[in-house]
Amino acid sequence: MRVVAGALQRQDGLWLMHKRPLHKQHGGLWEFPGGKAEVYENQNEALIRELHEELGIKAVLDSHSSIAEARHASPTGGEKIVIALYTCRYWVGEPQALEGGSIGWFTPDEINKLDKPPLDVVLAEKLFEELADKGLQRR
Repeated sequence: MRVVAGALQRQDGLWLMHKRPLHKQHGGLWEFPGGKAEVYENQNEALIRELHEELGIKAVLDSHSSIAEARHASPTGGEKIVIALYTCRYWVGEPQALEGGSIGWFTPDEINKLDKPPLDVVLAEKLFEELADKGLQRR
């Protein structure tokens, strides 16, 4: 299963996280917003659509390649999940939690302390390591 997620950063350096609705898998945990890519979409198209559906924004991705990736293979031979994380610093509209749950803006240190699904733990680690390696401000 191809999944895309967005790491949205405001001009003040804070990052957006989405708290999953309680009735969904990993309910109550914080994640980078996004979702499944449809078979007819490339990953960029899927993420732009997902961010519009979940947050009501029109996103402009920083790059056409993901900054981090996390994978999970089901131990029972079920579906393999691959999440590609893209950074986004520009969008039109004010992000809102349109599909339930809530959103919040956090520093990288605060994100590291949030309860997250396992793949989002990996994505956050990779994102902030990559930015630190590039010498970009973590805040």
